[in-house]
Amino acid sequence: MYNQSLSKVLIALLCSFLSISCFAQESSKQVDIANLMNPTSTFVSLTLLSFIPLAMIATTTFIRNVIVLSIMRQALGLQQTPPNIVLILLSFFLMMIVMGPSFEVINNTAFQPYLENRISLQDFFMKSWEPLKAFMITQTHQSDIKLIYELSKSSLPNDIAAISPIKLIPAFMLSELKIAFQIGFVILLPFLIVDIIVASILMSLGMIMVPPVTISLPIKLLLFLLIDGWSLLFEVLIKSTH
Repeated sequence: MYNQSLSKVLIALLCSFLSISCFAQESSKQVDIANLMNPTSTFVSLTLLSFIPLAMIATTTFIRNVIVLSIMRQALGLQQTPPNIVLILLSFFLMMIVMGPSFEVINNTAFQPYLENRISLQDFFMKSWEPLKAFMITQTHQSDIKLIYELSKSSLPNDIAAISPIKLIPAFMLSELKIAFQIGFVILLPFLIVDIIVASILMSLGMIMVPPVTISLPIKLLLFLLIDGWSLLFEVLIKSTH
């Protein structure tokens, strides 16, 4: 259900941005070519469409997921395995699972009413923002919100609902970076210990010319497989938002 909701929301965003273009339809259902070919409307629509990936990255847990997965790859000593596209796709689907309840609310309160012409495009964006805002506030540290307001030389509002999106989004991204690096630090420690032990053993045996990574890499991979590391990592990423 959550996956379907995400797909519906993405389609809604595309449709809503495209609807900004001036499409006039006569009673005979013939499209006005002049409005369709309006270069200004086309430019505005394409420009807004280009912000969809940026908005998805800035307002969801995608940042946390992709950074932790990248740190995990480096901790194992693998440079390009898994490839970047795999990490991005995994991060996207993990984000889709976590953001499922929020997208479900957006689908019920904004997308469906907009399709039924019960709300305007402006109301659609307002109602879509509210679930995202509620999620972001729960994941954002108060110290980060306070820092952003101090840096912008603005007074911190007394009501959480009055927090500006321009202030909330960077504060949320800052919190996501902190959480991602905290998880990454915990992940790096055991693999660092393995590297140190292997390097010490090689030094004691006088095998100075042998790169420690040659021995530690298969050991780290074996340990990672024995503990079912990928499943544990996914579980940590999903439960870290609760």
